[in-house]
Amino acid sequence: MAQKAEGQPSEEILLLWKREQARLKALLVDRDTEAWQQDPDFSGLQRVGGVDVSFVKGDSVTACASLVVLSYPELEVVYEDSRVISLTAPYVSGFLAFREAPFLVDAVHRLQEKEPICLPSIVPLVLHSPAGFGVACHLGVLTGLPCIGVAKKLLQVKGLENNPVHKEKIRLLQAGGDTFPLMGSSGTVLGMALKSHDHSTKPVYISVGHKMSLEAAVRLTRRCCRFRIPEPVRQADIRSREYIRRTLCCSGPPAPGLER
Repeated sequence: MAQKAEGQPSEEILLLWKREQARLKALLVDRDTEAWQQDPDFSGLQRVGGVDVSFVKGDSVTACASLVVLSYPELEVVYEDSRVISLTAPYVSGFLAFREAPFLVDAVHRLQEKEPICLPSIVPLVLHSPAGFGVACHLGVLTGLPCIGVAKKLLQVKGLENNPVHKEKIRLLQAGGDTFPLMGSSGTVLGMALKSHDHSTKPVYISVGHKMSLEAAVRLTRRCCRFRIPEPVRQADIRSREYIRRTLCCSGPPAPGLER
């Protein structure tokens, strides 16, 4: 049943989303499943991926979904897929995956058809907040790939607050690789704040997506950072915005990308 990208979904659709989310959550694997995850240098990992959905300014329907694949550990782009998409589902907090993930899954399937050699060891890094079953989890379960959730900002849910205590913990992060756990009100660790680069003044927030432990997710994210934002996500964002500029906004300077 198609939905417009504006407004709220019907109660029927929302119930279907809740049921599907619960079904997928039961299939989630939150531990390391690959041999390379046990190696301190991730020996055996050959490629990492990044996905991004960028929007046309002032348009809640038209966007660009991008998947990039980078060599590892060199972090050079070896594959790119960018497509203009028309979103059919509205944004609903906690259900972002139903709005964006289908297009990202399609991109993974095209990768499988075009460059199957790239697929076995790709680990998509997804902009996703550590608040439960988000886009990284959703994408991981649907594709069977290990996934990592990465967020630029702290999502203030489940007892997580950007309060003075949290800000003081950020201040105490001294060097790239320093971390502190994101502890929910239930006492559960929901993710990790990571100072991803020596010169970063803000952390990124890492959470488990699928088929990877939080510890391995943090280590790999750190190794994928030339700047603050992990390079796979940074490249996906840059390329999706540039694709929008070329295809929909033919003039003007290049679209700004993620902060370094």
